[in-house]
Amino acid sequence: ERRDELAELLTDQDVETLRHLVNQGMGDNTLRALTSDLAYLEAWGLAATGQSLPWPAPEALLLKFVAHHLWAPEKRAADPDHGMPADVDEDLRSQGFLRSAGPHAPSTVRRRLANWSTLTKWRGFDGAFASPALKSAIRLAIRAVPRQRLRKSAKAVTGDVLAKLLATCATDSLRDLRDRAILMVAFASGGRRRSEIAGLRREQLTIEPPIEEPDGPPLLSLAIHLGRTKTSSGEENDVVYLTGRPVEALNAWMTAAKVESGSVFRGIGRWGTVSKRAIDPQSVNAIIKQRVEMAGLKAGEFSAHGLRSGFLTEAAIRNIPLLEAMEQSRHRSVQQASNYYNNATRPSGRAARML
Repeated sequence: ERRDELAELLTDQDVETLRHLVNQGMGDNTLRALTSDLAYLEAWGLAATGQSLPWPAPEALLLKFVAHHLWAPEKRAADPDHGMPADVDEDLRSQGFLRSAGPHAPSTVRRRLANWSTLTKWRGFDGAFASPALKSAIRLAIRAVPRQRLRKSAKAVTGDVLAKLLATCATDSLRDLRDRAILMVAFASGGRRRSEIAGLRREQLTIEPPIEEPDGPPLLSLAIHLGRTKTSSGEENDVVYLTGRPVEALNAWMTAAKVESGSVFRGIGRWGTVSKRAIDPQSVNAIIKQRVEMAGLKAGEFSAHGLRSGFLTEAAIRNIPLLEAMEQSRHRSVQQASNYYNNATRPSGRAARML
């Protein structure tokens, strides 16, 4: 009834306006995840039941999804019928939807169920996604098969690693100036995510008064107004600050590339021409891995997220208070941010050396 009422009130132009606002407000990564997960869910539904996904999905189908994706490898070795059936597995693999040999990661299952729930609500239905049975099934399945949670970046890009990467950007070429600015800005601004670095615009930067130093010249200061991020809507007006060398590196790049407005970090053509378009988030990751290799390190051990974890790890090493570091990293959860502090100090702590 609600949808019929809306259909009478909203024109086609109204719907297109709302669709545009939803797309812009949601962000490219979220839209990609929704699209990818919907495609997987539809393919899995067809393979597992022979029918397209029903809306809303019954609780039994949600439980079947959990059973097909959170199974025990040891049990599967003894019982081929345990977990995802062989014909469903083969069907999904043949279409390229399934690549890993083992069960899904719990985070992947939770994300797909969350997106399934979101899509259900968009269609005007209430699903069984909050049912006690489903929550219990997921919790017990995870407990039954403990998994080591892998880090997004195997190793953190701490201060010493960052120095090695910056040493590969020693010339005044456009690439070296850009990559040096990316590394320094991403790290010093609290370990910004690659999407935030790729999407950074000149209009987000504000010159701040220089920071007075007792034993030297004043340090340049710059504010970055983050806008919408992974954990904020943009209404909070989150701001982080750059001081000293990162500001100098950023100014050097923008001056050389003549960036006066629009995207800050841009692609560089074969003949040294600077594009007007922003680099994409994956390019940020590729740049970091390239610099890692140039520094003689293993590219597989580092990624763009290593700058984020590295910022907090370095802050812990330097005994910077956690809350002060979180003001720059903009972590919302003390528990999540404190994990980096614990990882940095526990191996050498007294509790680990009692014997």
